[in-house]
Amino acid sequence: QVQLVESGGGLVQPGGSLRLSCAPSVGIFSFNDMGWYRQAPGKQRERVATITTGGTTNYADSVKGRFTISRDNAWSTLYLQMNSLKPDDTAVYYCNGLTVNGITYWGQGTQVTVSS
Repeated sequence: QVQLVESGGGLVQPGGSLRLSCAPSVGIFSFNDMGWYRQAPGKQRERVATITTGGTTNYADSVKGRFTISRDNAWSTLYLQMNSLKPDDTAVYYCNGLTVNGITYWGQGTQVTVSS
């Protein structure tokens, strides 16, 4: 069974940084598009950033210039570098992957809390 395991969440002060990681249980080459989504309390899950196999990235307007998505094919890991964090970034962050067979997988989520 394919699993996506996130790590790197936590509590950070406004203006701080965190880096999230997502490690698939199968090789990252099993996935085409991958991405990060988030869900804040009482809100719908929203797309944060996506990246294709070729490295093309796309970001939500709310995180442009602050967040960077990347994928390390050698280490089979997806990353989300988050800088200049704001309280509005507080949410559970989920890793997402679309396999070459057209199946979508989700990680279990990692909590990010931005608070002073």
